[in-house]
Amino acid sequence: MQVKDAGKSGLPHCPQGAHRAPPTRTSHDACTQQHYPLALPAAGQALSTSDHDTGLASEEAARRLAACGPNTVPDGERRRWTDIVREAAREPMFLLLLAAAALYLLFGDLREGLFLCAMVGATVGLTLYQEGKAERALDALRDMSNPRALVIRDGQRADIDSSQLVPGDLIVLQEGDRIPADALVTRASGLQVDESLLTGEALPVAKMAAGEAAQDRIFAGTLVVGGHALACVTATGIRSQFGQIGASLRQTAPLASPLQRQATRLANRFALAGLVLSVAFVLLYGATSGDWRHALLAGIALAMSMLPEEFPVVLTIFPALGAWRLARQQVLTRRLPAIETLGAVSVLCVDKTGTLTENRMAVAALQVDGHAWESDQGATAPPAPFHELMEYAILASAAHPFDPMDMAFHRLGSDAQGQWAEHAHWTLLHEYGISPALRAVTMAWQAAPGQPAVVASKGAPEAIAALCRMDGAQRDATLAAADAMARRGLRVLGVARATASGDDLPAAAGGFDFRFLGLAGLADPLRADIRGAIDECRLAGIRVLMVTGDYPATASCIAAQAGLGPGAPLTGDAVPALSDDELRARLRATSVCARIAPDQKLRIVQALQADGAIVAMTGDGVNDAPALHAANVGIAMGQRGTDVARAAAALVLLDDSFASIVQAIRAGRRIFANVQKSMGFIIAVHAPIAGSALLPVLFGWPPLLYPMHIVFLELIIDPACALVFENEAAEPDLMRRPPRDPGAPLFNARTIALAAANGVLVLLTVIAGYGWALSAMPENAARAFGFATMVTANLVLIFASRSRTAGALGLLRVPNPVLWIVAGASLCLLGLAVYQPWLAAVFRFGPLSPPQLGGAALLGLSALLWLELIKRLARGRQQPGWRP
Repeated sequence: MQVKDAGKSGLPHCPQGAHRAPPTRTSHDACTQQHYPLALPAAGQALSTSDHDTGLASEEAARRLAACGPNTVPDGERRRWTDIVREAAREPMFLLLLAAAALYLLFGDLREGLFLCAMVGATVGLTLYQEGKAERALDALRDMSNPRALVIRDGQRADIDSSQLVPGDLIVLQEGDRIPADALVTRASGLQVDESLLTGEALPVAKMAAGEAAQDRIFAGTLVVGGHALACVTATGIRSQFGQIGASLRQTAPLASPLQRQATRLANRFALAGLVLSVAFVLLYGATSGDWRHALLAGIALAMSMLPEEFPVVLTIFPALGAWRLARQQVLTRRLPAIETLGAVSVLCVDKTGTLTENRMAVAALQVDGHAWESDQGATAPPAPFHELMEYAILASAAHPFDPMDMAFHRLGSDAQGQWAEHAHWTLLHEYGISPALRAVTMAWQAAPGQPAVVASKGAPEAIAALCRMDGAQRDATLAAADAMARRGLRVLGVARATASGDDLPAAAGGFDFRFLGLAGLADPLRADIRGAIDECRLAGIRVLMVTGDYPATASCIAAQAGLGPGAPLTGDAVPALSDDELRARLRATSVCARIAPDQKLRIVQALQADGAIVAMTGDGVNDAPALHAANVGIAMGQRGTDVARAAAALVLLDDSFASIVQAIRAGRRIFANVQKSMGFIIAVHAPIAGSALLPVLFGWPPLLYPMHIVFLELIIDPACALVFENEAAEPDLMRRPPRDPGAPLFNARTIALAAANGVLVLLTVIAGYGWALSAMPENAARAFGFATMVTANLVLIFASRSRTAGALGLLRVPNPVLWIVAGASLCLLGLAVYQPWLAAVFRFGPLSPPQLGGAALLGLSALLWLELIKRLARGRQQPGWRP
C-alpha cells in the first residue's frame, strides 16, 4: 500500500452511515476465533466493525507479531553468502585456479600449490565483498519499497510497514491499494478487487461485507481498483494465499536485460576463443618441448588470461549500486533493467499537478453571477455572496480530505470561523465518483433521518454545465469565464447544488436537477527548480511533453511558465477522431496534451513509440497503469501514487519531483557510460595479459606469466572494473549529448578496436621490457622486471580508461578515492611479491635493485604517452552508441 498520512482516510472518510449496513456486530477478534492466529473463520460467519472500533492494542499486536512472525513471503531474489560462494565455485576462473593448484600439488610444488589455494580463498573473498555490496544495496532498495498499510490500532489510524501486520488487525483500504494480507471485509462501499494475480481473471470482483465466503474475503497481493473498505486481517505471510504460491514464484528466474544478453554473448566468444587457443597452445608447446607439465600450466595461464569473467560482475554490481545511488536521490528502482533504458529516453511525458507544480492548492479566485473574489484582496475568507459556492464546494469534498483540492476548500472554509460546522454531523448517503465520462464528483448528504438529501457537485466546468443542463448561451458564458481564469494558470472547477428525496436517489449523478452556483479557481505554484530541469532536458535532447487532465488554458499557462516548447495543446476531445498518423503528427507539434483521459495516455505512449521515441511516462492513478506498463520507463508517484501505479512502474519518485526524474536520467546515462568504460578496460587489459602468456613461449623465451601471476593481476582487475569505474563521476558533457540509441550494441567494431589498440600498446611495452631484461639480468629477475612493468602499465590503463576524451593528467583532479585505494594496494602487493623471499619464490622472481624496479615502473608509465596519443586521435568524434 502507498504511504498515507495519519489523517488520510479511504474509509471512513465520510460520516457514519455512509456505507452498507453491516451484519450483526461481533468483536473484531472474531476473525481469528479460537484458532488464532492461523485459522480463517467459517464461511458465512458474521463479522463487523464500526467507525468507532479501536482495533488491536499495540501490546496485543506485538504479542501476535512475535507468535506469527512478520507479514512477509521469503524473497527468492535475496542471495545468502553461501549462494554467492556456490555460484563462484561454478565459475570457469575458479575451476581453472583449482586445476592449477591441483597440478602444482600433484607435481610436488607444495609452495606454489598452497599459494594458489590461498588465492582461491582470496578470490572467493573478493567475490563475496563485491557481490555482497550489491546485495546490500538491493536489500536497502527492498526495504524502501516495502508496502505500507493503514491500520486502526489503539483507536487511531496508523501508517505502518505491512510486514508488521498481524491477524486481527483492522486495515483501511481505498482505490489503488495493494491488499497487504488475507482479510475479511467488514465494511465496504463499491469495493472492486483485481484478483488476476491469483485467479488469472482480468475482470475485477465485487466485494462486500455479506458474510459469504466469495464476497467478503480478500487476499494479499491483489489490488483495489475501485471503492473503499475496512477489513480484518485473517492470515499473514506464508499462511496467506499469496504466501502459499510463493514457492513457485521464487523458482522463476528473472529475465536478462538486453545489456546482459549482449555482454554474455561477448564473454562467450572470448571464452570460446581462449579455450581453443589454450588447447592448441598446450598441444604445440608440449609436442615441441616435451615438457607437458609446463605446457599444461602455461595453457591454464593462457586460458585464465583470456577469460573475461569480469563481465557478469560488472553487470551485477553497476545496476545494483546505481539503483542504490538513485534511491538517495529520491528515485526508487523497482526493476533494475530500467536503469540502462534511462539513458536512452528521448521523450518525457509528465503530469502537471504535483510534478511540475508543488501540489499545494489554494483557492485563489471565486466567481458568482459575474462577481469575482480574489484571495489577494486581503480578506481571510470570501464575503457573503460567495458563501453558498464555498459551502457546496466543501460538501462536494471528502470530509477528511487528502486530495490537495479538497484540502484547499476545507482550509478556506475554516477561515469562515466554523460557519459550516454543522455539516460534520450530516450523513453521507451516496458518493458518485469521477469518471472519464463525467469529470465531476457528486455527494448526497442528509442532515437527519427523514429529511431531503442535499446534493453537491464539483468538477470540470464543462461537466458541471452538462449536469446543470445549461443552454448554449449559458454554457458559452460559463466556459468563457472559466477560460479567462484558466489563462492565469488557475485550475478551474464548477460547483452546483441540488436536492432530492433521501429514500430514492438516482443511479447516476445526471439524475439530479442541479443549479449552477459558480466557479472556483485554485492556484498551484510551479516548482522552483522546474525551469532549470527542463532546460537541462532540452540540452540533453529530451523532449518534455505535459500530459494532464487539466483545463487546456490552465495547462498552456503552466507550460509557458515552465519553459516548455510552443504549440497549440492537443485535447482529449480531439484524440478519438485522429488516426494514428494524425496523432503522431499532432504530438510532434505540441508540448501540451490537456483534458486527457487515463485510457488515452496509453494511446499517446504507443504513438510516440511508433514514431521512434523512447518514452518515460509518469502516473499516479489506477487507470494510469496500462500507460506506465507500456512506456519504456514507467515512473510512478511515491507520495500521491496508488499501489496499482507503483506495481506497473519501473521507477517510483519518492518526492514526486520533476527534477528527480532528470536526476534519474542523468544517473542512467552515467551508469551506462561507466559500464562502457569498465567493459573497454576489461577488453584492453586482457590483451597484454594473454599476449604476455603466449608470446614469450612462441619467441622461445622463458614464460613470463604462470597461474599465480594471473591471479595477482585479477586481484587488481576485479576491483578496478567493478568498483573503480562504478565510482567514477559523470563527465561534464554527459547531459549535453543526445539520447543513446537503445538498439546500438554495447560495443561496436570501432570501440572494440580502440580498446584492443590500447591493450596492444601495453603489451608491446611489457614485451619490450621483458625482452630487454632477459638480455641484461637472470631469468627470475627479468620475470620480476617484466611483471612490475605490466602491473604499472595496467594501472596506467585504468587511468586512461576513465574518460573517452579527457586526458589522464587532467583526470587526476577528478576525485575517485576507490581508484587510489586500488592503485596503492596493488603497488604494495607488488613490493611484497618482489622483496618478500617466500612470495618471491612462489612467483619465481629474482631480486631487483631499487633502480631496476624504478626503471620497470617508468617503462610502464611510458605507456601513458601512447595511450594519450590514441585518445587524442579519437577525440572529437561521436561517442559510440549515441545517435545524432
